Amino acid sequence: MAVAQTATAGQRRERGGRSARREQRSHGASGPGRPFIKRAIPTYDILSEDNLVRIETAADRILAEIGIEFRDDPAALDHWRRAGARVDGVLVKFEPGMLREILKTAPAEFVQHARSPEKSVRIGGDAVVFAPAYGSPFVMDLDKGRRYGTIEDFRNFIRLAQSSPWLHHSGGTICEPVDLPVNKRHLEMVYSHIRYSDRPFMGSITAEERAEDSIEMCRILFGSDFVDENCVILGNLNVNSPLVWDGTMTRALRAYARANQGTVIVPFILGGAMGPVTNAGAIAQSLAETMAGCALAQLERPGAPVIFGNFLSSMSLRSGSPTFGTPEPAIGSMVIGQLARRLNLPLRCSGNFTTSKLPDAQAMTESTLSMMAAIHCGANFILHSAGFLDGLLSMSYEKFVMDADLCGALATYLDGVAVDDNQLALDAFREVGPGSHFFGCQHTIANYETAFWDSEIADNDPFEKWEAGGAEDAATRANRLWKKKLAEFEAPHLDPATDEALKDFIARKDAAMEDAWY
Repeated sequence: MAVAQTATAGQRRERGGRSARREQRSHGASGPGRPFIKRAIPTYDILSEDNLVRIETAADRILAEIGIEFRDDPAALDHWRRAGARVDGVLVKFEPGMLREILKTAPAEFVQHARSPEKSVRIGGDAVVFAPAYGSPFVMDLDKGRRYGTIEDFRNFIRLAQSSPWLHHSGGTICEPVDLPVNKRHLEMVYSHIRYSDRPFMGSITAEERAEDSIEMCRILFGSDFVDENCVILGNLNVNSPLVWDGTMTRALRAYARANQGTVIVPFILGGAMGPVTNAGAIAQSLAETMAGCALAQLERPGAPVIFGNFLSSMSLRSGSPTFGTPEPAIGSMVIGQLARRLNLPLRCSGNFTTSKLPDAQAMTESTLSMMAAIHCGANFILHSAGFLDGLLSMSYEKFVMDADLCGALATYLDGVAVDDNQLALDAFREVGPGSHFFGCQHTIANYETAFWDSEIADNDPFEKWEAGGAEDAATRANRLWKKKLAEFEAPHLDPATDEALKDFIARKDAAMEDAWY
């Protein structure tokens, strides 16, 4: 259940004062009325044409000379044979340019529909969508520490995402609910996204039948005809780097594609382990692996939406431990952005990455470096935007709301600088004149509610007031905020007949199989 909390008199006054003003300001140009962000600043292109071509040529040579294995999926191998690839057992090699030709059928952008139509998101072009972190087996907070995730934790993170004006997507496996059987938990996970959020969401990819169950639940929610013609769910598929696509992933990938649903194709390259330690080599590998997955989706159903995914990371070569939020993958993301645009595909890149074990200065330093890379490289779908801690092993309640707060700042950043008569403020200069101040002038009064983004986490009071108020750090303030959000949460309306149909589907699937815990 959502955490219960009784508001004190001081908290009630705060909601009517500073928080009310903050809410008013948040509904300005950068506010939550938008279902997604429209980028108003250019991407940051760092490599020359010559160097981009060198990386693309290296990727072509990897594909043609070394190849990629497609294991335990004969249908995928049949697709490649028919397309003209060289297939030797499970090893597939591709002539230069072959995958790029296949990818011409993939849409440059598409809409993922939400059950509340006004919250549908556009993915691609100048659109930017923030989604929560994905895949952690553990959860943590300042009260209970680190522990295995449960279905109630999973629902709580959906509630927090739904409550945030700065997130646009409900995400997918926000944490792993280990208290449910492995073969059945996807049913409750997808249902929870539907029940506690009216934003777009992601489905299961851990088995072909679980992917199909996720899609079938969307048919109940949206209608079969609508689902056949529109994207309503995404599957996030990982390459088994280096250069292996395993059957679990490709079967799920093809299930989403043949249903005309979106797939996010993502290599997971730890430099020095699943890829070379050099940035250019890891980028070439990533390009080769991602193109192969995206092309397979097109062979399954031409025109099926795909997202060109990327997850470059580094590692400590002294200990072998993964490291996140480091500068090499961040700058590598800039190049991935250029390559994805040359393929005319939507991009998923970076997120609020960190290896820190606490929602502390290390966590936010690493996260901000990684997130700024996603902003500047031109990412359209930014998974891992909130909650990522402990090298993605843990979802943190405190970091979730701290990251969502950063997403609010980035929404304003992405708006760029507007230039019009009001923004140029010549009337204000005339009213104020030399040597005075703008604090009480008419232009300030007319614009103060929307002039600046206002953090929910930061403390901007004088030192003495902060000290008298308990000298709290950001993590402590975040702890109080997530509890407040859960206590005040109200689930969006879901049609009762649809709800019953979903519950009936889950009950029938549950009764048809024994529990499996591995």
